[in-house]
Amino acid sequence: MQEQLESGLSEVAQAPVRVHCAGRTDTGVHGFGQIVHFDAPVQRSSKAWVLGGNANLPVDIRIHWAVPVIAQFHARFSALARRYRYVIANTPVRPALLYAQVTWQRRPLAEHAMHEAAQCLVGERDFSAFRAAGCQSKTPMRNVYSIDVRRCGDLIVVDIKANAFLHHMVRNIVGSLMAVGYGRNDSHWIDKLMAGRDRSHAAETAPSHGLYLVEVDYPVHYGLPQTPYGPLLLGTNRGI
Repeated sequence: MQEQLESGLSEVAQAPVRVHCAGRTDTGVHGFGQIVHFDAPVQRSSKAWVLGGNANLPVDIRIHWAVPVIAQFHARFSALARRYRYVIANTPVRPALLYAQVTWQRRPLAEHAMHEAAQCLVGERDFSAFRAAGCQSKTPMRNVYSIDVRRCGDLIVVDIKANAFLHHMVRNIVGSLMAVGYGRNDSHWIDKLMAGRDRSHAAETAPSHGLYLVEVDYPVHYGLPQTPYGPLLLGTNRGI
């Protein structure tokens, strides 16, 4: 996405543009609420950056808004928190229309057990048990502000907000929560994983295509617009 966005904006500027993202996402992850900043090499209106950028982007990438910011703003380092949403289609048959937008789990999931198990993750904790082997962070400590698991019809939605995330942290958490949901492990297992700090004892990593970066929080004095909530799978303006 970054390379394509830089190419589209460079067409508008008629000069090279390099963007800086609020967070990195793996291939297949949906950056619905991704925030980027760049140092504009030329003067263009906000409308020109949005309309011109979108005209030069592939159909699955869109710019929602563009505003000037002060020099001290940085999309990554100025962020206060990030919120991810993971969507699971809990149906006997794999969904056709949503195949690239959700993860499929045919075994019935007990969302209440998943939610209960997830609450031990809240707070500033060592997340070594859910850290990818190739993670380059200097510390496994992260502060999870909230995690919620709920059902919307056939969809199970995991919503998690933290100050920052380790590589594959959300997908690794969801993989283990699903193991609790279909009864392979009890709700206390997640707490034991956290205490053990051993990634090899947790469940497999959940697929990338069910994961969405939906929101990045910044101090209000930057005056950034509100990005629409997503994914909009239920036809409401608040998404799910």
